[in-house]
Amino acid sequence: MTVTGEALQIISTSEHQGELQELIDWLKGELAAVKIEPTELQWTILINHLNEMLKRSKEQEKIPEVDPEMFSEVSQEALSLAEGVVKRISDLSQDEMYVLSIHFETAKQN
Repeated sequence: MTVTGEALQIISTSEHQGELQELIDWLKGELAAVKIEPTELQWTILINHLNEMLKRSKEQEKIPEVDPEMFSEVSQEALSLAEGVVKRISDLSQDEMYVLSIHFETAKQN
């Protein structure tokens, strides 16, 4: 995985830098296990999303509810990866899983 300067900046300026780096390192392993390889741009966008998820978790913020039916085309693999991230961060709504799963589903197409 190659991390761009922009991704490094997101990590280095994160209020939750240590947790974010741990999450990224863990996720690299999870993605490698299922042979999903995000592009540099996909990693940058994903890292930003993970950082925002950590912020919401700490600040007890919730994203707007989503309709799970909108994500019916998302693979079980992508949903499982996203669910793992949501559980790992904790204090997030289930809606986060659906929104995050799109990153993994998109990266599967690479």
